[in-house]
Amino acid sequence: MPGKMGHEIRIGTLVDGKGKDPANYIRQILPHGFESFSLTFWQTLGDVDLKALAGSVREALGDSGAVISSVAIFGNPLDSSPIDQETWRGWETLIDHAHLFGADIVSGFTGRIRNKPLPESLPRFKQVFGELCHRAADRGVQIAFENCPMGGDWNTGDWNIAHNPAAWTLMWDALPDATWGLEWEPCHQMCQLIDPIAQLHEWAPRIIHVHGKDASILWDIVKLHGIASSHPFVFHRTPGFGDSDWTDIISELRMAKYTGTIDIEGWHDPVYRDRLEMTGQVYGLNYLKRCRGGAFVENPA
Repeated sequence: MPGKMGHEIRIGTLVDGKGKDPANYIRQILPHGFESFSLTFWQTLGDVDLKALAGSVREALGDSGAVISSVAIFGNPLDSSPIDQETWRGWETLIDHAHLFGADIVSGFTGRIRNKPLPESLPRFKQVFGELCHRAADRGVQIAFENCPMGGDWNTGDWNIAHNPAAWTLMWDALPDATWGLEWEPCHQMCQLIDPIAQLHEWAPRIIHVHGKDASILWDIVKLHGIASSHPFVFHRTPGFGDSDWTDIISELRMAKYTGTIDIEGWHDPVYRDRLEMTGQVYGLNYLKRCRGGAFVENPA
């Protein structure tokens, strides 16, 4: 494990916090060599007892050296429906309980005011996450926003404003001193035809968590049909099967002093899915370890 082997960047995967038995899931896949796990929740925490979950997860990790890198809730805490309010409360609860998992990052979508141009969400973003970032700072926790558009764009959307650099700039203008950063992955940028490496040159210092997800762009479709036709032009991929060179990505992250985790976001690859899901994830795990530099080798004394 990195803590014992010398690697600053761990390679792990996402785990559904509301799944049938998250601790048993971790226990089953841990022997494949995963070094970190991000526990995720969709919109609400449901009836999950976080104290009990943390205890069972710690037991599953045992003395493996693997860690819980982050806890996450993906919903819309900015709008006003009952489930949006549950998402907001979920952020508060995860910030308060992250320490039980040994995690110091809480991540998710920013949310947005639905079906309004992105800048109209900024006052509400500042209000909600100004409070949440203060709460997080008091508890030694950082907030990370995933860069997923969830089908939205600058003019409209349901879930998230943190999906491109222009939005990130506005967000930092709104909350310049708050304890937050990006939960970045190349996939969501490639789906906007943004070059991940060029983006890392500017934004890598703002990244505090990385999702291991890649993309394959069908350039022949782009050239023939553009990106607004009925023809799919890009697919989400598990690392090792997409277009990105993760050796270059990890090199850029290292040069920016990144020492966090890369947690594979599975369940999206159109090929390595269903019965092949874990086959793809373990391949991605080992691929990312090679891109990280392989086995750690101690320098001579």
